Amino acid sequence: MNSNNKREERLRREAVKLRHQFVQGGRGGFSKVIPPERLKEVISAECKYYRDRLYSPLTTLRMFISQALSEDKACQDVLCRYLAERTAEGALPSGLNTGAYCQARGRLPLQVPERLYQEVGDALERRMPKAWRWRKWRLKLFDGTTVSMPDTDENQAEFPQSSEQKPGLGFPVARIGGLISLASGAVLQHAVAACKGKGTGEQTLLRGMLPSLERDDLLLADALLATWWIIADARAHGADVLMPQHGRRLTNFTQGQQLGHRDHVVNWQRPLRPKEMPVEDYNRYPASIPVRECEIAGRVLVTTLLKPDMASAKELDELYALRWNIEVDWRIIKATMAMDVLRCLSPVMVRKEIAVHLLAYNLVRWTMAVAATLSHVLPRVLGFAGAKRTLLAFAEELRRSHRQRLAFMFATVLAAIASMRLPQRPHRVEPRAKKRRPSLPLLTVPRNLARENIRAKKASRGLKVVPWEPENHLAGLPPPRRWWAKVRFANLL
Repeated sequence: MNSNNKREERLRREAVKLRHQFVQGGRGGFSKVIPPERLKEVISAECKYYRDRLYSPLTTLRMFISQALSEDKACQDVLCRYLAERTAEGALPSGLNTGAYCQARGRLPLQVPERLYQEVGDALERRMPKAWRWRKWRLKLFDGTTVSMPDTDENQAEFPQSSEQKPGLGFPVARIGGLISLASGAVLQHAVAACKGKGTGEQTLLRGMLPSLERDDLLLADALLATWWIIADARAHGADVLMPQHGRRLTNFTQGQQLGHRDHVVNWQRPLRPKEMPVEDYNRYPASIPVRECEIAGRVLVTTLLKPDMASAKELDELYALRWNIEVDWRIIKATMAMDVLRCLSPVMVRKEIAVHLLAYNLVRWTMAVAATLSHVLPRVLGFAGAKRTLLAFAEELRRSHRQRLAFMFATVLAAIASMRLPQRPHRVEPRAKKRRPSLPLLTVPRNLARENIRAKKASRGLKVVPWEPENHLAGLPPPRRWWAKVRFANLL
């Protein structure tokens, strides 16, 4: 077998392992997420030329996904599991030095996880049963969140810390905007920016995602995004919107076409041209757009569903309440998947780490959609944390099971996920605060200064600070037998 055939065979095996880990390979419309042929196309297009080494692009991606789902985010943890996997397969053991794996993650193009997670989300939207829609509309949610990362000079330059924090005490912060499907919970698109500076706000992030909207899409967002430009761009792509009225806009229900009590349709006039917008782009926008405004429960809602027979004011209020699901989704991604504090030391790797987390999240959501379809429930009824735990518990067995055993394993995993349904608590109220106090006090000065203060206190007491060295702490003991330095790992087998 020549080198090309070996590479093709290894790529196929890695693709099968990745698919089996997420219960893919059976029959049905939801059983063909990321086919091996598609994985091969993406790797060939983005990686092009690469050496067939221990950590190939797809192997690195599979390990990166496993690391994103793991409770222990350490690189050595995933290397230990990879060593166990290769040993069980009879392959040569891999080392536990994290350097080679980290270099392989650095070589992996950012476009690989970004393209794959978007394809998983788009495939879920295309194959979504009509029963998962709200009438004829596909509901899509948008909101932003923030994540922190290690305090390195590169990260601080790309994602500066909050101006309210003193230098040396804060951490770089990145803003993430995401477009999420209400039906499946999958992330369809995302954008990453700093939390300060022009063009880094949620309005800018959302406008960059509006071209992905299609006809029969209904966008739910908060009041900050209820601007003329966002609504006009959404309508230009055939989508509708539902948002609360922006706080700066006054609503006069005595004007426009009356539809009911405090419910009317008015024309929003095009604002003045922004300085950064070319005249040609400005002239492409209509002079005005028709918008429906209705007040219910003390809140004014803005929508492009202009006819009352499309949705009454009460139905619009109940529909907008579903926007809260994106808050839960971001909490799942940041807390359940532990993405609130990233681990990578450079902006490029930070963006890559975010994309891999979203790919892992979408793959779990795909498995939940399969379980929901087979059990005839909505995916939102099932618990993400339980699905993730089940997939992690069965991951090794799913990768190693023979073809005759896989069907039973798939059915067991899907039945377990379908059985873990969330309790319905529509009126639950919980404070967004922590009761448990931190065990250590907060660091109020830069770390290097804190070290100097500790040394100064010890010196004032007459205590000598001795750096830890084996020779200093083993004085008086017989010299150790350094047999471990002479024995190689291969000799232990």
